[in-house]
Amino acid sequence: MVCPAVPRLLLAMTLSLLPSPIIPTSQPEQSQAGGEPLQQLDRDNGAEESVLVSIYVHLEFPDRIWPPALSRPLVLPAASASSSPRTLTGLHLTTECNANSTGHSHCTCRPGYQWNNTVCSQHVLCDHHLQPCKCLIFHHSVPGHCQLLPPGASVSCFPTVPGKLSLRSPLQRPGNTLNLMLLTNQPATHVKWFLKRPRSSTPIILQSGTQVSLTSSQGQAALSITHMSHHWAGEYLSVFEAQEFTWRLNHTVEVPLQKTDVAQLPDQLSVSCATSPGFQLSCCVPATNLVYTAAWSPMEGSQASSHNTAGSQCLVLAVQHCPAADTTYTCVLKSQGLAPLSIPVSVTIIRDGDTTCPDDFSEIAWNVTKAGHIAQASCPANKKGMVKRPCGPNGTWGPIQSNCIDKRILALCAKARLLQAGQGNPGVEVPWILKQLQTLVAVASSPSDLRELLSTVTVLAEVVARARVQLDSTVLQDLLVTTDKVLDMNTSALVPLWPLAQAQKPSMASDFLLAVETLVRSLCPQDHPFFFNSSNVLLQSHHFGPPFPDDYQISFSTWPLLQAQISRHSLAPLIHAATNISITSLVLQKLDHFLPPNYGPGLKDSPYGTPGLVLVISIMADGEAFTKAEVIMDFGDPDSTLHCVFWDHHLFQGNGGWSEKGCQAKATSASPTARCICKHLTSFSILMSRNIVPESPILELLTKMGLGASILALLVCLGVYRLVWRAVVRNKVAFFRHIALFNMVICLLVADTCFLGDTLFHLEFCSPLCLASTFLCHYFYLATFFWMLAQSLMLAHQLLFVFHHLSKHIVLFMMVTTGYLCPLGFAGVALGLYLPQGLYLWEGRCWLNVKGVGLYTFAGPVLAIVGVNGIVLAIVVLKLLRPSLSEGPPMEKHQALLGVLKALLILTPIFGLTWGFGIAIILEEVSIVPHYIFTVLNSLQGVFILVFGCLSDKKVQEALRKHFCRTRFPNSAITLTTNETSIWNTAKVEVKKR
Repeated sequence: MVCPAVPRLLLAMTLSLLPSPIIPTSQPEQSQAGGEPLQQLDRDNGAEESVLVSIYVHLEFPDRIWPPALSRPLVLPAASASSSPRTLTGLHLTTECNANSTGHSHCTCRPGYQWNNTVCSQHVLCDHHLQPCKCLIFHHSVPGHCQLLPPGASVSCFPTVPGKLSLRSPLQRPGNTLNLMLLTNQPATHVKWFLKRPRSSTPIILQSGTQVSLTSSQGQAALSITHMSHHWAGEYLSVFEAQEFTWRLNHTVEVPLQKTDVAQLPDQLSVSCATSPGFQLSCCVPATNLVYTAAWSPMEGSQASSHNTAGSQCLVLAVQHCPAADTTYTCVLKSQGLAPLSIPVSVTIIRDGDTTCPDDFSEIAWNVTKAGHIAQASCPANKKGMVKRPCGPNGTWGPIQSNCIDKRILALCAKARLLQAGQGNPGVEVPWILKQLQTLVAVASSPSDLRELLSTVTVLAEVVARARVQLDSTVLQDLLVTTDKVLDMNTSALVPLWPLAQAQKPSMASDFLLAVETLVRSLCPQDHPFFFNSSNVLLQSHHFGPPFPDDYQISFSTWPLLQAQISRHSLAPLIHAATNISITSLVLQKLDHFLPPNYGPGLKDSPYGTPGLVLVISIMADGEAFTKAEVIMDFGDPDSTLHCVFWDHHLFQGNGGWSEKGCQAKATSASPTARCICKHLTSFSILMSRNIVPESPILELLTKMGLGASILALLVCLGVYRLVWRAVVRNKVAFFRHIALFNMVICLLVADTCFLGDTLFHLEFCSPLCLASTFLCHYFYLATFFWMLAQSLMLAHQLLFVFHHLSKHIVLFMMVTTGYLCPLGFAGVALGLYLPQGLYLWEGRCWLNVKGVGLYTFAGPVLAIVGVNGIVLAIVVLKLLRPSLSEGPPMEKHQALLGVLKALLILTPIFGLTWGFGIAIILEEVSIVPHYIFTVLNSLQGVFILVFGCLSDKKVQEALRKHFCRTRFPNSAITLTTNETSIWNTAKVEVKKR
């Protein structure tokens, strides 16, 4: 019998020869095909014994056309008279080779034959996804031909495999455990299991994982898979080596679908027949090796259509006529031999008088929905999931709830989870997934995207730890680039993703930190040393062997400088026992802001600030983690009351928390830094108990109410000026005074509005809005004080430099320069100098960092202005109280003092006292009382300006009375003139006397 053949250029044959009773001569005979000489039979063989002899015959076909004659049974050649008396009993094809132009030959074994393991191990397979050792690539001459598979007494296309694959039932119920048993009658080695998924030609290797368990013993091997689902349906292959050949056995396993595997959109619907006479329903079935037929019921007045998407088939029901009553539509899935699977969708009809939420097409098309129901919409084309929006009982729309996830991120996460379960080779799949993740960070635009992205990294870390995979430097760089981009998401994204994602999964940041720790210490030893530097990630990894260094020291160019040291004494156990040591130091900036504010025993429940970084140090000795070394760290913050802590992943039910167990702070005289000493290795940082405003609902309420009152008062002040401006600015003194007060109102109004906006909307730390709010608050609060300074300097000039009159335009220019350009210089320098260093914002808040920027560019100028104002006021008061200053009555002097100095005399102490308390609580750790005082005084500054700067002025009062009452009092003109010109009259009297 000859097995079916296909055209090839090269052939190999096996001839079965039967010797004659006559002893042959020793002369060899050439093959008729022009190949190698026929091998001689052993003279000692018996007369009637059949012997199988192999020859290698080249048959060349230049036109690459298989001769029709070879498609029929081959005719044995006749014996030549000159040849030895031999009788050919069989002629069989064994190997087919295809030689290309480069000289490479692809040689495939015919059925019943196979390359033995020796030849197979020395050459490259044609396709790794095909059955092993069936096709090999030879770069030079072909070193032989395929061998007959045992037992092989007669050549057969389907030889007997020395083993049996046992499966109880090919149909596995979802949630059950699959058990496959391989029983061999020959010693078997290198047993491997593969799964070929439906509609896929690539077998997936199965390895031990969270669902896959592999066991083997003499004569048998077992595969066990728990929690079966449609992801595990397909053809299972058992590949093993026995008798110097590779064998394969297979079984097909089918897994029915569950209701959770079917995606329906929507799962409930409320319809207004008046506005939406028709609607669509759909159910999508994932690809499986079972054949399912889908149908909708009822079908009256409807039309069904199907379409295929990537990995699934959807049946869409277009209901063209709105039903008269509430109806439940059912998508029924049927497969032969299985119970039907029904997926119901309830449709509620909205009737007249029902409370509804109106249609809304602002972002997503939300149709009219009945109160108490949830409207549903599909995600964009590149995302998977569903968008929901509840309609409240009173007919108002609730917040939009979206679980849309980018399809590429979701597919990558699903692949990682299957890898964790046991599908795939971690050494190949982990590097590929990490490379893809680096490119997908940019497309993450929702909290669900970020959550799945970080979950993928977490899953990969568990796979690497379980399989002990070593990563090369390229793979590790992909991970660190991804980490750097992820830590920047809050500042680069329009919507802060971290807080919203953490609301869905509180342990997300803690799990991500543990995953990065695990992956960075899996670097291959030959890739050391390795360095990586980016804006948020800094890594240094070193490999040590004999001789070992005295001490391990590391430093990072963070601000301030971060240094760490591990003494040789701590490494002594490793030096004596291990031959290879690798130490990896990693700094993650900003990650500490995303870790939940959980504090372990001894740290109380009060909030703390962190320095904006986490230091991770890990030691690997001969592939094993070593965590009991003593590490000394200098964090560079000597002015704080610090707690040296590490992140304990086991605290708070696995959500993680800060713990100071095994760590202590130690002051040093030799270094101006805060030193931490810890007796173990993990993720370190420091907690700063100062500079944190206590979280108090009362404080927050007082802030909001006070700022609201302040803004309202400032708006009232602007309205008053709109009514009385012409009546109160009839000379230079009054004009300059009210110009200064008007600009103070404008500046304080903008600053308070920004501050209130941050309080109400909880701007995300380091976001563009947070930076803008901080800059505007800094600038306009400073401008308020500089306008107060301009007002006091104008007053001092008018009284002290009587003979030096300046024009109105010059004074106004100088006041505007002082009021707006000076604070702009301070605010701009602060932004340009401290923002690149990461020291512009206060940790966790949208306000200036107290380390330098807040002290030097805000607190310093404010205190200086308050001091200058105090000195100017004292000089002016003394000048006015001199006996020779004026010949007018004492009442006139008193009115002048009250009219010009009242605002400065009242507002300067109030503003100075307010920011005195503010600076005190910034620089020192104080009780809760100063916080309350500062909150009240600071949030009511607008009210103080309205009362003491505007309404207390008699000219303003008279102008308002005149405007509203339309009555002219006999002495009103005298009062206005006296109040406005008292200082000028005083100055003129002094000139005349001289």
